[in-house]
Amino acid sequence: MTEHDIAGKVINSCLARGIREFVVCSGARNLALINALTLHEEVVLWSHFEERAAGFFALGRMMDSREPCAVITTSGTAVAELLPATIESFYQSRPLVIISADRPVEFRGSGAPQAIEQVGILGSYVEGCDDVQESADDLFLSWSGRKPWHLNVCLGEDLTDEKFKQVAIAAWKPERLKLDVSPFVRFFDDVWQGVVVMVGGLEPEDRGDVLHFLQKIKAPVVADATSGLRELLGSLCIVNPDKVLLESKPGKILRIGDVPVGRYWRDLENLKDVEVLSMTRTGFSGLARESQVIHGDIGRILRGAAASEFDEVGDVLDILNGNGRRASQLSELLEAYPDSEPAMVRLLSIYAYTGESLYLGNSLPIREWGEFAQRDNPIEVVRANRGANGIDGQLATWAGWTHGIDDAWILIGDLTTLYDLSAPTLLHDCDAEGRVIVVMNNGGGRIFDRLPRVQNMAPEKSAIITNEHAFSFESWAMMWGWDYLRVEDADELEIEGGPVPLVVELVPSEKQTNAFWEAYRKLS
Repeated sequence: MTEHDIAGKVINSCLARGIREFVVCSGARNLALINALTLHEEVVLWSHFEERAAGFFALGRMMDSREPCAVITTSGTAVAELLPATIESFYQSRPLVIISADRPVEFRGSGAPQAIEQVGILGSYVEGCDDVQESADDLFLSWSGRKPWHLNVCLGEDLTDEKFKQVAIAAWKPERLKLDVSPFVRFFDDVWQGVVVMVGGLEPEDRGDVLHFLQKIKAPVVADATSGLRELLGSLCIVNPDKVLLESKPGKILRIGDVPVGRYWRDLENLKDVEVLSMTRTGFSGLARESQVIHGDIGRILRGAAASEFDEVGDVLDILNGNGRRASQLSELLEAYPDSEPAMVRLLSIYAYTGESLYLGNSLPIREWGEFAQRDNPIEVVRANRGANGIDGQLATWAGWTHGIDDAWILIGDLTTLYDLSAPTLLHDCDAEGRVIVVMNNGGGRIFDRLPRVQNMAPEKSAIITNEHAFSFESWAMMWGWDYLRVEDADELEIEGGPVPLVVELVPSEKQTNAFWEAYRKLS
């Protein structure tokens, strides 16, 4: 079988499984695959020069479409660059397909140029790997369509332009999960100990079912920004939950959606007498300790358990009783330190709700948004990469998720931006206006400053941990032809998107930020 035939069969197998979007990173070895792909007029084809960002862009496309997306690489270290995005896709349960061109099998172990051991290179983060050598039959046989998959295709250099028999793009149908909702029903048999619901990231189609359920049971809620429900739940949401829940320990925690962002979720590792039930589309418990998990699509679980018929649970422990006082104390602190990082996040959130969507980068931005952003106006379309909680690939993911969409916002940190400086290339063909890229530049990884073991270090050591720097992002914005605004004083913050993306560099006061956190820790 020629390279042309193999490439054609590989692409046809992808189309038959419902894969319609492909991100191509061109090279000499994958020309046959690219040629076969371009012969099909109905596919959506993206192109990028760098594999790591391409993988995260594909992840963003899957967030938007909720269908698979494939990345095609050449041979050698190119495929290794896809490991970070594959890991993130694995923990998010996204069907990323990696199609790596490889040299013929006889080159393996030879040390010849562009010949590395590509089969198995993505390890346990793919459901399987088809090693396509002389035949391209029977691909994807054990793929559930809910996790990444790897096709490694051995190709020579025999490239022709002849036509091959094409197949139609099939409808996307991932494996349907079997549901057992009985643990969910039993969870509410004994609620006198107090129930708190922690809501992580949700798929857009699940938000309505979750909102209706939470409004029905009226239990206290910790809602991440990525749930899209944070503002809609109003008085049911706990103010300063990490501290409050340690002081008023509930007997039961129901987690809905992705692993929660807040510190209290990690505290549950040691609070083993607290019963935890997770309802999640990814199937991961998010804890090392014993807990129960219901794996499936959230809306389907709630409908299967007839959640609309559940009785009101209420606030057994009176956790919500102090919400007004805590909210007032927090507002006073934010007003007292207007140029602190948390206060700038609050002010930014007042502008951001006018956008169509919001992406939050790891790790400080997403946590500070959850704690300090305004709660009066809903921001329902919020995304983040919380699979492995890494900071790489954030801009590329945002570019894929919001391609062609007006008024898209992103808030990321300075180190996160430095990780992904090439990602704006993915926006160059994006016909969209009003896009706002907010970089919180606090001179390094300041989330580490809040760790007691770092606070006790000598300054020269802590500077290494936090990766201190004095970079500005003005030249980066100019490089891409974007508008730029630097804000060091909260009074200077006035954002209005335009025809080209706007980079807003927020530079909070270190003195005010430290003073804020010191006062915040003392709140009752």
